[in-house]
Amino acid sequence: MADEGGREYSEKKIAYAARLENLLKTVPKVLLISVDNVGSQQMHTTRAELRKDGQKAEVIMGKNTMIKFVIRRAAQENPAFNKLADAIRLNVGLVFTDSDPKKIREILEKNKVVAAAKSGSIAPTDVFLEAGPTGMEPAQTGFFQALGIATKITKGSIEVIKQVQLAKAGERVGPSEAALMTKMSMKPFLYGLKVTHVFDGEGMVDPAVLDIDNEDIRACFKQAMGNVAAVGLKIGYPVAPAVPHMFVNAFRNLVALTLETSIDFKQVTFLAIIKSARAHFLP
Repeated sequence: MADEGGREYSEKKIAYAARLENLLKTVPKVLLISVDNVGSQQMHTTRAELRKDGQKAEVIMGKNTMIKFVIRRAAQENPAFNKLADAIRLNVGLVFTDSDPKKIREILEKNKVVAAAKSGSIAPTDVFLEAGPTGMEPAQTGFFQALGIATKITKGSIEVIKQVQLAKAGERVGPSEAALMTKMSMKPFLYGLKVTHVFDGEGMVDPAVLDIDNEDIRACFKQAMGNVAAVGLKIGYPVAPAVPHMFVNAFRNLVALTLETSIDFKQVTFLAIIKSARAHFLP
């Protein structure tokens, strides 16, 4: 087997391509995961968790060029795979599964590791240096001044006067801020496998869809039916959700008519008997 440039692949790469092609043909769902700052031991632990929980999921890692090449070739038979290939960027991996993607995501993302901040890395969360004593000697005051952090000396130790933000989520950590966090023995970040996209066999889906449960679906359906019924009642059109309300409203109008006139009918009489009985027997 050779790639588009005519380079021959080794037996190991041929076996890898065959494995990936087989998964593309036989497994319906693919989770695209970001593996930034994730070590080999963490990957091993995650794979063990997947096997322990009895989930049918297989994690595939490799060079993006190789993965794209195999997926593009599979896309000749199923063009939908082109959408998956387009999403292969940066440091990512693939998780093939025929189980519930929501459960697989929970296993992938729960195995997180505490880590120190590194200069130039993207901060996953905001990091603040709280006001108070730092335990550092007064000789380090100049370091805080270079960062514009107001301090004072209290009992032979540097004390931060007010809270200072050292890192902002989604932005790169500065070298001075990273050095300060190291000096303070701060390990503010949690790194783990993060699901960025879900491929359902036809297209890419935002992982936020996995947060939707049956109760959310029922609530949306109930709200939609309520809106349809409201429109039907407003315009007087007998759509199915509005018909029961129309019957109730019509009966109320008839009851009101009997109270204003001498006209009577058996349903109203029966209703009056029930109302009288309730008033007599119930407190």
